[in-house]
Amino acid sequence: MREVSTKTEVREAVHEVRCSGGIVGLVPTMGYLHEGHMALVRRAREETTFVILTIFVNPTQFGPGEDLDRYPRDMERDLEMARREGVDLVFAPSEEEMYGPDHKTWVEVEGLAEGLCGASRPGHFRGVATVVSKLFNVCHPDLAYFGQKDAQQALILSRMAADLDTGIQVVICPVVREEDGLAVSSRNVYLNEEERAQAPLLNQALQEAAGRIGAGERDPRALKKGVEEHISQASLAEIDYVEVVRTSDMRSPGGLEGPILIAVAVRFGETRLIDNVMLDVTSSPT
Repeated sequence: MREVSTKTEVREAVHEVRCSGGIVGLVPTMGYLHEGHMALVRRAREETTFVILTIFVNPTQFGPGEDLDRYPRDMERDLEMARREGVDLVFAPSEEEMYGPDHKTWVEVEGLAEGLCGASRPGHFRGVATVVSKLFNVCHPDLAYFGQKDAQQALILSRMAADLDTGIQVVICPVVREEDGLAVSSRNVYLNEEERAQAPLLNQALQEAAGRIGAGERDPRALKKGVEEHISQASLAEIDYVEVVRTSDMRSPGGLEGPILIAVAVRFGETRLIDNVMLDVTSSPT
């Protein structure tokens, strides 16, 4: 496994792979790797011949008062995990390497980025889309892998890749969960014992909603209310949002039909957790 920190080194490595007819897979991360990231790496390992893992805590997707400074970091641990999973190249640039001293260009995906996390975190998805666009341009992957846990992000990046004619296939992989159903996240380490005990209620509420749809519920307002009531059973939970939207445009539907996303964001103390379930109401929940 190679470890590099400059765009030039990445481009040289990718050029060698291209010359030998290889297929490049990209797994962008902010580090502090966990089983969710490793699931993406394994999928990339199966479907490509050269796996690039990026580790970069992107400052442009953090708003004022958010957790940029306290975001967990452990490069030595991350590199060992990447090595064990057969990553070919780790790209871990500095902020200066990624953005330079006078960065002026931004990427925005209209519509999809305005609701859900976009409403409570203004500018967040502009930062995400910009840094991933830059990583696409540096790494030139054939496939790029993102987790469904960050469903809005994954759908935005999929649209960005298509709209900008990148030729890159964005692969959205299933949510990886702890044994009690809590979605695996780097931020879970912030939870104290009592918060951690209550946090699985998010997934329980989502699964209950999926069950109600399977039983015939078609009123998105009733579904949303049920999720809110379920999560409110957790005394430490402060709901940021509960939304039921179409995956195509992130808009609230009049009725439930076709692919939809039920998404939640909840704070436990200073820790903000997100989770979701994607469903097609004409078939079984997934």
